[in-house]
Amino acid sequence: MTPLRLLFHSNADSKDDWRRRLAALDPTIELRVWPEAGEPAEIDAALVWKPPAGMLATFPNLKLVLSLGMGVDHIFADPELPQGVPIARLVDRDLINRMSEYCALAVLRYHRNADTYDAHQRQRKWKALPGEPAGKDRRVGILGLGEIGRDLASKLAPFGFALAGWSRTAKRVPGVESFYGAAGLAPFLARSEILVCLLPLTRETRGILDARAFAALPKGAVVVNAARGGHVVDADLLAALDSGHLAAAQLDVFNQEPLPPEHPFWTHPKVRVTPHNAGITDPNSAAHQIVENLRRLRRGEALLNIVDPARGY
Repeated sequence: MTPLRLLFHSNADSKDDWRRRLAALDPTIELRVWPEAGEPAEIDAALVWKPPAGMLATFPNLKLVLSLGMGVDHIFADPELPQGVPIARLVDRDLINRMSEYCALAVLRYHRNADTYDAHQRQRKWKALPGEPAGKDRRVGILGLGEIGRDLASKLAPFGFALAGWSRTAKRVPGVESFYGAAGLAPFLARSEILVCLLPLTRETRGILDARAFAALPKGAVVVNAARGGHVVDADLLAALDSGHLAAAQLDVFNQEPLPPEHPFWTHPKVRVTPHNAGITDPNSAAHQIVENLRRLRRGEALLNIVDPARGY
C-alpha cells in the first residue's frame, strides 16, 4: 500500500512517542516532522499544534488538518490557512477525563475552602470556617456544555451541587439547569458561585470573561479557566479580584504562554496558576482516532470530528 505522508508539528517534545504509536497502529503512515518535511507536494495530511503562520499553505496537496488538541483556534489563527481543507479536532476520552478531573478538583478545592485552610496551617491557626455550604447549597456554573463540560457535570453530580450550564444554543444535560444564547448569559452568571470556563475560543467567545461578566457573578465567586486564555480580559479579572468582588481564580491557560515572569497572576494572592497542563494529549490514547481518520481519508469516507470554519469549532 502507498504510504500516507503525515506532517507532524508540535511545540512539545512528543514526536518520538507519536512516531512509535502511529507505526504500531498503521505502518503505512510515514511521519515527517517539521521542518524536515521533504518534498511539500508529497504531504497528504498534517497533525499539528500551533503551526506557524503560513506553514500549512506550503503543502499544495494537503487533504486534511488534524489538531493535536480538542481546540482548533490555534489552527484558525493562521491568516494563510488553506481554504477548503477539512480540519478535525481531537475528541479523545482520555483527554476529556483529564480536563474534567482538573476542573472537578478546582471546584472541590474552592467549595471546601482549601486555600484558606492551607493559609491557616502556615499560620498554625486552628479555626473552622462557619457556615460552609453542603454540596446541594453550592451553585456551580459550567460555561460550555461540549464534551468536557458534560463530563465535568457527570463528575460533579454525585456531590449534589446545584449545577447549571451555558451554551451558545440550547442543550439538555441530565441534572444541569440549561441557559443559552446572549439572553441566558447574565442569569447564568448571576447564579454561579463557582464558574468553570470550558468554551471553545471563537470570535464570539474571545474576551467573554470581562468586567461585565465578573460584575454579573455573585460577590465572592470563584473563576476557573481551563479553556483558553483568550476568554479572559486579564486587567478586568485582576480588578475584580482586587476589589473583593471575586474571591479567587484558578487559571490553566493564558493570553500569552508561557506566562511571562513579570505577569501579576504569578504573585497575586488570590490566583492559582498551572502551566496549561489540565489536559495533555497522550499518543497512546489519541493515536487511535488519528489513524481512523487517516484510513477514512484514504477510503474517501466521512471524516470524524470535522469542524465548521464559519463557527470556528
